[in-house]
Amino acid sequence: MVPIESLITFFTASILLGLAPGPDNIFVLTQSALRGRASGLLVMLGLCTGLLIHTSAVALGVAIIFQTSALAFSILKFIGAGYLIYLAWQAFRASAEKIQAGTDGNVNHWKLYCRGIIMNITNPKVSIFFLAFLPQFADPGRGPVAYQLLLLGGLFIIATILVFGSIALLAGTLGQWLNRSNRTQSVLNKLAGTVFIGLAIKLATAER
Repeated sequence: MVPIESLITFFTASILLGLAPGPDNIFVLTQSALRGRASGLLVMLGLCTGLLIHTSAVALGVAIIFQTSALAFSILKFIGAGYLIYLAWQAFRASAEKIQAGTDGNVNHWKLYCRGIIMNITNPKVSIFFLAFLPQFADPGRGPVAYQLLLLGGLFIIATILVFGSIALLAGTLGQWLNRSNRTQSVLNKLAGTVFIGLAIKLATAER
């Protein structure tokens, strides 16, 4: 079982990453602002459904890598660390941008839910991120890695529901706040970059 300290660290990092402005949470925000809270919540549920698929895939694949190949684990580890550093670089150099609230006609709730699923499962960056993020909190010496990764993925989804759900419920206020405060966006970007660097170091120094 994953130690409680690691679970708390993982959950805190997941919350911070969910708060950092990105395409998913901004999409939830704009849909809520344009079509109401229910629309934003359904998009969020669609995104989280996609995360279930990514979690299952990573749990199965990474568990096999942990168990069968030290070389493959090392390659995966350094690729993941490199990708996290790339994300940190992107976050540090990102500029504050206005949230564009466009309209695309009336979209029913089922389509919004499906759109959230499709957005998530067709984004290869989510798979790469999960490969880089989840394994560093798993420990083969504490039981089956697949079960640990499923637990971590579940916690990540809970964090996503809490953050994205709050964004959906407070969409109008948050939209105005983020558009008005470039400093807030800049701080969140730098915070996300710092988190990515810390995770990259932790991953690069992890042992099989």
